[in-house]
Amino acid sequence: MINRYVIIVAGGSGSRMGVNTPKQFLPIGGLPILMHTVRRFRSYSSDLQILVVLPSEQISVWEALCRQYQFDEPVLVIPGGKTRFQSVRNGLESIRATDGLVAVHDGVRPFVTAELIRSGFETAEQTGSAVACVPLKDSVRLVQPDGRSQAVDRASYRLIQTPQTFQLALFRDAFRTSEQPFFTDCASVVEYAGHPITLIDGSYDNIKITTPEDLEISELKIRLIE
Repeated sequence: MINRYVIIVAGGSGSRMGVNTPKQFLPIGGLPILMHTVRRFRSYSSDLQILVVLPSEQISVWEALCRQYQFDEPVLVIPGGKTRFQSVRNGLESIRATDGLVAVHDGVRPFVTAELIRSGFETAEQTGSAVACVPLKDSVRLVQPDGRSQAVDRASYRLIQTPQTFQLALFRDAFRTSEQPFFTDCASVVEYAGHPITLIDGSYDNIKITTPEDLEISELKIRLIE
């Protein structure tokens, strides 16, 4: 069976939440968000190798939370870098295998489903990459530097999510490049390295918890699921 990995990047500070606690450690449904995310990937497969990338100063906090909540899911915790690019690369360098598939996921997207995870791995195995996305619901306008704007066809655009899944050798090749200011996600790194990107259907439920409103919505969603 092909090796499968997931690098869960959790480097949030909680500033947009208006709190001092890093957002991945905020509780929903009585459990820190990051633990929900880890369990979603574990529910996909007991054989999946899970790497959690955290800022160095937050690792002891995570370990204390694991003891507090008796959370014993087997994960490898990796110190992150100053940027997302560096954090993903740190996680990638901790994978010793030369072949396989690797997904990268936001630690604060706790509603990812096993079906989406599976779709990512299966598509990436065939095409090299699989990037979750959803169509835009609202109308879109392009704003010019002079302040003028014009309508654009929203059907031509997608909102990008995670997981973003890749063949391991391809992913390693992409992350040998120097970091660029326009790298906003792993797909942009892989594309810069000259590899095509395959989009797959994500989910509107697969939200990234960033604001207090997101937290309130997530608390309601957890109650419905449980």
